[in-house]
Amino acid sequence: MKALIATSTQGFDPSEVAIPWKILSEAGVDVHFATDSGQQASPDPIMLTGKGLGPFKRVLIARKDARDACAALLKDPHFQAPTDYAAINPDDFDGLLLPGGHAKEVRPYLESKVLQKAIVAFFKAQKPVAAICHGVIAAARAIDPATGKSVLHSRTTTALLERQELAGYRLTRRWMGDYYLTYPVTVEAEVTAALQNPDDFISGPTPVLRDSPAHMGRGFAHRDGQYLSARWPGDVYTFARGFLDMLQTGATG
Repeated sequence: MKALIATSTQGFDPSEVAIPWKILSEAGVDVHFATDSGQQASPDPIMLTGKGLGPFKRVLIARKDARDACAALLKDPHFQAPTDYAAINPDDFDGLLLPGGHAKEVRPYLESKVLQKAIVAFFKAQKPVAAICHGVIAAARAIDPATGKSVLHSRTTTALLERQELAGYRLTRRWMGDYYLTYPVTVEAEVTAALQNPDDFISGPTPVLRDSPAHMGRGFAHRDGQYLSARWPGDVYTFARGFLDMLQTGATG
């Protein structure tokens, strides 16, 4: 099996890239990468170091398992030699994963028309697509030229919840400004606007604790056919294992 993780050149969330990479790789999946520049990506340093997060550092920083996985990821040959979005061919892969990241540096990833065209192609090819947190915006912005609507329009999905996004912003805005607001419109609001019905946005159980291999019940991921979505780094193990299952079973929409 061969999977593609598309991400930003700078500022990606380390948990949402490194943990899926680790789980997929350990299961024998050949994981490749694509960035907006075609250059090696770098994670959001604030999520790795906690610098600037103030008294909420222990709550907001990437957990140690994610930091360790990210350190290993940086040494991976495929990660060090990504392709650019224009070279993505869905025929070369069994599935596509769209991670998140809230730093402003992820905007080229979220706004790339070239990547959005590739996302449409994966959906058209009935191949598994998984998106987490801000990565759901990339899917929501992918417009199918045949319908003029988002590829998510007729589907159900979750994404970063508005209350989560605004909580991070309010906790840190005195010293970090709008670091936690990638755009003035929240992820949940934009994604919901792309759906056929507002009720098609699935919030899931209240997110409190992060999942882990020992505590999978804490995570939440929502599947609709070939498409899988999740909300935040606290869902990442559930999300990654769900995507792996889709790859292994040849999920179709």
